[in-house]
Amino acid sequence: MPVVALKEILGRAFEKRYGVGAFNIVDDLTMMAVLDAASETRSPVIIQVSVKTVKFWGARLIQQTFAELASQRPIPATLHLDHCPDVSMIKTCLEAGWNSALFDASSLTYEENLRQTTEVVRFARKLSAGVEGELEAVKGVEDGVGGDLEGELVPIEKCVEFIEATGIDCFAPAIGTAHGMYATEPVINFDRVKEITARKPVPIVLHGGTGLSDDTFRRLIQNGCAKVNISTKLKMQLADSFRTYLENKPKEYDPLKLLKAVQQDVKGMAAGFMDIFGSAGQA
Repeated sequence: MPVVALKEILGRAFEKRYGVGAFNIVDDLTMMAVLDAASETRSPVIIQVSVKTVKFWGARLIQQTFAELASQRPIPATLHLDHCPDVSMIKTCLEAGWNSALFDASSLTYEENLRQTTEVVRFARKLSAGVEGELEAVKGVEDGVGGDLEGELVPIEKCVEFIEATGIDCFAPAIGTAHGMYATEPVINFDRVKEITARKPVPIVLHGGTGLSDDTFRRLIQNGCAKVNISTKLKMQLADSFRTYLENKPKEYDPLKLLKAVQQDVKGMAAGFMDIFGSAGQA
């Protein structure tokens, strides 16, 4: 199936109240595993990539790999740049054919964030690309981005103003989630998601998905979280799968068998989330 726009994937998910997994892949193996999971469960999917990973592999190589792998599978998929505070990096990826990006200007003042996000959206539209916006920093560090504190909450009316003025395709508010693993049970602000979508029906992005309960996922998705980010769990699954295989087969020296086993484990992890999010069968 041809690659589709972020807005197309999230618009349907928001309307029908299911979540689309946005999985932070790190290489072609994990990209293939997530796409295979989507194909087997018949789920739309977002292949998401950190700035750190882009710097490692290169924007054009990632896009070309994605385009080739996605074209071989009968499900809608889109390629998204995660948490990027650098406008030049966003332009590099979008010009290389990526479908969308999160412009993370949460460290800026509200006024400056609004101004710069509006400019990023204007640039993205020229390339038929989408933009995710963020006002408040999500707690936790992921791939070198972030901090230990959640950003100060912006009033709902200012969030709505920001969404309308910038023209972003989806919005990532702070709702008590965090990047990485949770040391304690998070206190989730379900009502904040509901209040924002009641004022402005726009797909909400859930950051910090790893470690949340199935019930928490489903409640947030019902309230309007159409994009659900999974990063830490994928990396843990990848590393654990390599470790387990090598520990169980210390005399095995067939790299393709190793890679196939790891790929199957990552695929199973992604497929499990697709079932929880309600995206299975929606492609």
